[in-house]
Amino acid sequence: MKRRTAREKALQALFQIDISDIDKETAIEHVLEGEKSDPYLTKLVDGVLNNQVSIDETIKQYLENWTLERIANVDRNILRLATYEMIYGQADDVPVNVAIDEAVEIAKLYGDDQSGRFVNGLLSKIKENQ
Repeated sequence: MKRRTAREKALQALFQIDISDIDKETAIEHVLEGEKSDPYLTKLVDGVLNNQVSIDETIKQYLENWTLERIANVDRNILRLATYEMIYGQADDVPVNVAIDEAVEIAKLYGDDQSGRFVNGLLSKIKENQ
């Protein structure tokens, strides 16, 4: 599975976990739709879930006139995924700019008309202050 596909599937799993409070294994199984499991997909989901408190705190630092709870579920989980890759992805050779670019492209696919710009702006602030 390509990393872009793994990121998209991870987003879908995190979204399901976020809105319906199902367990990680069930969410991953749903998004795989019978496909073979992918280690990078599992690593992304585990990484976000295991570090969600610190990831959310990082995101909150750069929100202006927003709360994390007010952000659309899709955008919130894209931000979590990208922030995880930006902070913890160096072990996987994921440059920060790649994490941001991938998040913006995924936001354009799964979010609304403003998602790409919103995600890019917030992740750029995080990058500047890392």
